[in-house]
Amino acid sequence: MIAALELRRRLARAAEVTVYLAAGAGLALIGLVVLALLIAGAALTLVWIGAPLLLGAARLSRGVVRLDRRAANRVLGTQIPPLPGGVPPGGRPWQRARALLGDRALWRVAGLLALKPFVAAVLLVAGFALPVLACWLLYIGAQGVFGFGSIDAFGPWDFGIGVGLVLWATAVPTAVLALAVLDGLYGGVGGLATRLLAPRAATGAPVRELLAESLGDHSVAIAYWLPDRQMFVDEAGSRVELPDPRSGRAWTAVERDGRPVAAIVHDAALDTSNELVQAAAAASSLAIDNERLKADLRARLEELRESRLRIVEATDAARRRIERDLHDGAQQQLVALALELRLLRSKIGDEADVALMVDGLSERLSAALSELRELARGIHPSILTDRGLAPAVSSLVDRAGVVVDADVAIEERLPAAVEAAAYFLVAEALTNVAKYARASEVRVAVHCDNGEVLVDVADDGVGGADVDAGTGLRGLQDRVAAVDGELTIDSPPGGGTRLLARIPTGVTTT
Repeated sequence: MIAALELRRRLARAAEVTVYLAAGAGLALIGLVVLALLIAGAALTLVWIGAPLLLGAARLSRGVVRLDRRAANRVLGTQIPPLPGGVPPGGRPWQRARALLGDRALWRVAGLLALKPFVAAVLLVAGFALPVLACWLLYIGAQGVFGFGSIDAFGPWDFGIGVGLVLWATAVPTAVLALAVLDGLYGGVGGLATRLLAPRAATGAPVRELLAESLGDHSVAIAYWLPDRQMFVDEAGSRVELPDPRSGRAWTAVERDGRPVAAIVHDAALDTSNELVQAAAAASSLAIDNERLKADLRARLEELRESRLRIVEATDAARRRIERDLHDGAQQQLVALALELRLLRSKIGDEADVALMVDGLSERLSAALSELRELARGIHPSILTDRGLAPAVSSLVDRAGVVVDADVAIEERLPAAVEAAAYFLVAEALTNVAKYARASEVRVAVHCDNGEVLVDVADDGVGGADVDAGTGLRGLQDRVAAVDGELTIDSPPGGGTRLLARIPTGVTTT
């Protein structure tokens, strides 16, 4: 049973390669005529008839190559995408003909047409020599067995039944050998057709552009499959939903080694030639798989960025909640207690010892209330939530322990995470100046510039700030990076310290 199936498979492959070789021979003859017209059109471009002749021959030449490619794809099972290029549309005939003369794709087609007759001749000899010999042995043997024809002798032997049977017996191994040769040619001819007809991929060219050129559809997009997350993503790693069939767009799956790799999203009109898309997908599967790995990495980086931003936003939300609880809870109770102490003081009158005690309690309560306000402000200032970045930074400048030259020009409200990052950068910088810098002056500048908040804090102190020394600079870098910002720290010993942050806001200004 297995042997019969194997024989049937070999016979089918031999028949397919025979059909392709026969079709290739016919296309080679047609190609020679078209090549002659192409050369004549190129030579006569200076004459009025040359341009239309060249344009027509160019279309015919690409048509011959297209037929050869389709024959290889359908008969031999290859998956060869079409050659790029074509006859340029629009313009006058002589202008289009002039553009064609510089088209490498056209001259590659011409080279294929010139090479095709020689390749076809060699393949015809290799493929048909033994089958023709086997058929000839059968025919001549039949003349000897059945006694028809005019042959009286076969070499030194009288031509008769015995010689005919020997010729028939010789035809059997010849036919078997012919079948083996044709079966062997199946893969070789397919590989040769792919090598000759497949478009050359430009090194380093983006795979989407190569597919767009091969398919003739510049709206082509690629969605990469991430198996661990069971979703498609684009080149940037963002999630992609495949189009609905009624949207005018279609998609074709790309597989490599039996596993899904990507989906090519293309114009639904290309579905009328699904072979074309499948061929392009197969030819690009390795490049698409490589791009999928890059898209997977970008998706992971995007997820990491989003998770880091969520952590920062959750921290800020917790800060705001704690500040609000302190303000509405403990702080209000302390304020109420201070009012009650004042009321009690007014009722005591001249009792000096008790009055002195109440005055002491009031002072201590005022100090505790002041410390609580500073603590709440350090956790998350209510002025930042209520009024925005500019008033909050101005409040920081007013409370700074050094002379501050401030230039704050923020007119609109910004995203909460951006405002918090800018505010705490200024707050930490001013705290560091007061504690370590021994500076006489600090310059603070905060303004928007083309979709970014620029925060610039510079002092004339001792410098030498170290990110790893526990001054809070590492935390500032992480906070700024969490909102896609960049913090530059310049602090040469003895030359002061400058912090410059660029934080994107998502709002473009002019």
